[in-house]
Amino acid sequence: MSRLIGLDHGERRIGVAVADTETGMAFERPAIRTRSQAAAVAEVGRLLASEGADVIVIGLPLHADGSEGAQARRARAFGDALAQIGATVCYSDERFTSWAAAEQLGAEGRRAHRSGGEVDSAAARLILQQYLDALPEAPSHPTDPTQETA
Repeated sequence: MSRLIGLDHGERRIGVAVADTETGMAFERPAIRTRSQAAAVAEVGRLLASEGADVIVIGLPLHADGSEGAQARRARAFGDALAQIGATVCYSDERFTSWAAAEQLGAEGRRAHRSGGEVDSAAARLILQQYLDALPEAPSHPTDPTQETA
């Protein structure tokens, strides 16, 4: 069983979710406020240790046509910084996850306060769940840290 952390990287907040491959279910955690990339990397490093996780799945914000823009480059730079502290980093297409997360929160009767990070962590849960759903039936660990899912 592997523990995974899903991240919805943003300039002000980073949405967080955790999961394990045994249950195949992702759960939201409180979002991380980003004061600086170094502080965010340190906070994610602490989260890795406290959760016993060995993989980070970062949402990759692609354009509708699948191309990468400035936000995707920032997410990859954050992933590179996490890899430098020893994290295994994977990327997953996150197109429309923030919108879907806000819709899902509303359907659950939860108020989606953007400033509190609820939408960000709900989006991280969707990103991580999408990644889990794309894994083979009996995964042990992703073998390619650059693996991207659709």
